Amino acid sequence: MTPALRVPEGLSARVPAEQREPGLDRDGVRLLVSRGTEVSHYAFGELPGLLRAGDLLVVNTSPTLAAAVDGSVGHTRVVVHFSTRGDDARWAVEVREPDGRGTTRARACVDKGTVVRLPGGGRLVAEEPLSPRGDRLWWARVSGAEVTALLREHGRPIRYAYTDRDQPLSAYQTVFALPVPDGTGSAEMPSAARPFTARLVTELVSRGVQFAPVTLHTGVASAESHEPPYPERFSVPGESARLINAARAAGRRVVAVGTTAVRAVESAAGADGVVRPRAGWTDLVVTPERGVRAVDGLLTGLHEPEASHLLMLEAVAGRVAIDRGYDAAVRGRYLWHEFGDVHLLLR
Repeated sequence: MTPALRVPEGLSARVPAEQREPGLDRDGVRLLVSRGTEVSHYAFGELPGLLRAGDLLVVNTSPTLAAAVDGSVGHTRVVVHFSTRGDDARWAVEVREPDGRGTTRARACVDKGTVVRLPGGGRLVAEEPLSPRGDRLWWARVSGAEVTALLREHGRPIRYAYTDRDQPLSAYQTVFALPVPDGTGSAEMPSAARPFTARLVTELVSRGVQFAPVTLHTGVASAESHEPPYPERFSVPGESARLINAARAAGRRVVAVGTTAVRAVESAAGADGVVRPRAGWTDLVVTPERGVRAVDGLLTGLHEPEASHLLMLEAVAGRVAIDRGYDAAVRGRYLWHEFGDVHLLLR
């Protein structure tokens, strides 16, 4: 995106599509399509006509957690955003302050040993920053409560200031979300898949479009500083790896639904472009310099100019295509963020 381009006021999607106008469903959003440097405009419901039989959509099955929980530090009210569960049972968390509007703002006074009292007698202790790059996220240990049960009973979806009101957790689940046996999932919705409905998926399947499920549990993004993504847990199962490799061998397109799906697939792709079954943690940051090895296209939301995700989009489609697409999105008054419109990038 060109440095001078900024998202104008009023282009944040403040509520889900189905609440903006009577009769709309989740798929009642707009679809910007970039084929190289050519840009065109559609309704999302027209997606089946834009794909070909044999195209493979890679989808993230991670469910969204009710990851925001009220707490207190001394006499000060805080909100804890539970981001990622570590292998040692600690959680990466962000401690924020209520802003009086139902959302939160950054809190800068968390130190090693900070204690947060949680509902139901739980207690969280900050132990160390997640990254040497900063102290926004902390590894913390929770006692007196099991975190996934705490989230089910006392949590709500993470909400940002550009939205109008709290939404039920169901508004943040995609049609592809599957429950995870250990109760974990994504702190923030894999939102590129939100416009898909069961009806639309059925139509895609009937037209010969295939689906390859992967999992990547997204953490808490930085609402203020747009940091690069940090390590996240992912899985690319054997059958999905086989489908991706078969599509590529046959010259069919592999289109990732969301930047999370790109990160998962590219983390399992070797230098030879072959995708192998893999699970664990990924710290991969997809950039134009690194490029993509297994993905031919990307369906994604619209990202702010400062967002690190734009580097991934550039890796898929090239800088000129991204600049032209985002210029068209601003001029066409497309809506940004998780409840907004979507962008299909094809090489």
